[in-house]
Amino acid sequence: MSDEINNTLQSVPVVPLVQSDNPATAVKISKALAAGGLTVAEVVFRTDRALECLQAVADQVPEMVAGAGTVLNAKQAEAAVDAGARFIVSPGLDDGVVAVARERGVPVYPGIVTPSELQHAFNLGLDVVKFFPASIAGGVPALKALSSAFRTMRFMPTGGISPDNLADYLAVPAVLACGGSWLTPAAAIAAEDYQKITTLAKEAFATARKARGGA
Repeated sequence: MSDEINNTLQSVPVVPLVQSDNPATAVKISKALAAGGLTVAEVVFRTDRALECLQAVADQVPEMVAGAGTVLNAKQAEAAVDAGARFIVSPGLDDGVVAVARERGVPVYPGIVTPSELQHAFNLGLDVVKFFPASIAGGVPALKALSSAFRTMRFMPTGGISPDNLADYLAVPAVLACGGSWLTPAAAIAAEDYQKITTLAKEAFATARKARGGA
């Protein structure tokens, strides 16, 4: 499962965040993203009905590889997998979340900032981690420094990623993919302007392909 998701991320290396308190809206956002070429997304656990949103996306948008984001503890990780999450993302490194993901056979991408956290993740047997919050934790120079010491680790920087710096992050060999909230702007969602989301997704996908040497 981890290899399958990682291979998908290698070819579609931009992971948008889906945040909604309405399952029907989460489905529309996810379909708009997929229409733009971005077929992996985090449904973030930041609203009261996030679990329902994840379930709806997992059930109704088969073209989307839906994961759970902002997973803070083992109980949430269990609920996420039960709701159909194909992967789990956390803002920090929690052994309980990692253990649940392993037991349930889904990839987990915990957040790290420091070398100590990264070393702990390495010694837990992980080979991909989230680097969060990327922009205020040193950005591209920090990723290059960390990857030089931890040569087998790969990263998913999130936090402060934008169209202006996406290519810079993806140009770092150790970066598997980038996460970003700019692809699902609240104003567009409020206005039900899903075409805007599709357009942003297409632009990000094109940038990613160029950064990775694609056509």
